[in-house]
Amino acid sequence: MEQKGKMNAVICKKYGPPEVLKIEEVEKPIPKDNEVLVKIHASTVIVADVILRSGMKDFSLAIRFVARMMFGLRKPKRSIIGTELAGEIEEAGKNVTIFKKGDPVFGTTTNLKFGSYAEYVCLPVEPPSKSIMLGNNILAMKPTNISYEEAAVVSIGGTTALHFLRKANIKSKQRALIYGASGSVGTFAIQLAKFFGAEVTGVCSTTNLELVKSLGADKVIDYTKEDFTKSGNTYDVIFDAVGKSSYSNCKNALTPKGVFVTVNKGIAKENTEDLIFLKEIIEAGKIKPVIDRRYSLEQIAEAHDYVDKGHKKGNVAITILS
Repeated sequence: MEQKGKMNAVICKKYGPPEVLKIEEVEKPIPKDNEVLVKIHASTVIVADVILRSGMKDFSLAIRFVARMMFGLRKPKRSIIGTELAGEIEEAGKNVTIFKKGDPVFGTTTNLKFGSYAEYVCLPVEPPSKSIMLGNNILAMKPTNISYEEAAVVSIGGTTALHFLRKANIKSKQRALIYGASGSVGTFAIQLAKFFGAEVTGVCSTTNLELVKSLGADKVIDYTKEDFTKSGNTYDVIFDAVGKSSYSNCKNALTPKGVFVTVNKGIAKENTEDLIFLKEIIEAGKIKPVIDRRYSLEQIAEAHDYVDKGHKKGNVAITILS
């Protein structure tokens, strides 16, 4: 019988501020026949991780109750949280054929399992995963031209941006506006909209104007100084990448057949095929991940505190194993 080893992991035993996150030594998991054991080199802190850790404190009582019924009423059902990861296949179960030991990979854990705030995690990969929103993980070979930290931040922001731009049916030569252009989803959306051939306007704060320009935006608007809905300009696609606007607010800025999409409406059904698509265009040099700050696993509370404040640019990466 295979003997379990030990690993370090961030444990969340109760809902609360970042300080509830503690590093402990726990049992290293052993993969089942349809699973891979991933040695995690890097993870991330996304807004969803922060919301979960807090116990959904900023939501209404009704939404908080429903969410806690799913994720844990008084504490998280899964004490090791974290969703995105990049790492290396340490071991593959006997039924696994699509990955082998040593393969560099990136992707997500399941929405209900989590587990990326640790040195190792087991993920089911066969039969191949389809959708994270159905409780499956997505995992693909890591892009060859970026680091593990850069790869770790792609999965959620990249596939979410891709999903909503496709939902808007974005086309070449259209005029697209990305609201919240400096966030995780927004930084990918700017680049993807350009990849699809659109003329892109990014909306962000004063401190992020240069970043958004550097990602290829044809125009940038400082929302602290100008209201794009009152400028007289119109767009074929308006994508609210931060969920802070609405169709009623933006309709005057849409062309007659213009489309408004927002992360607040609908579910981004990330899948393995989209992750592979992102891998290919990253390797082709068409898009690049944006990392604002990098923290060690030991600094996880500090990283959560930073994301909690709501001012991150792009993504926050966690280095776990080098």
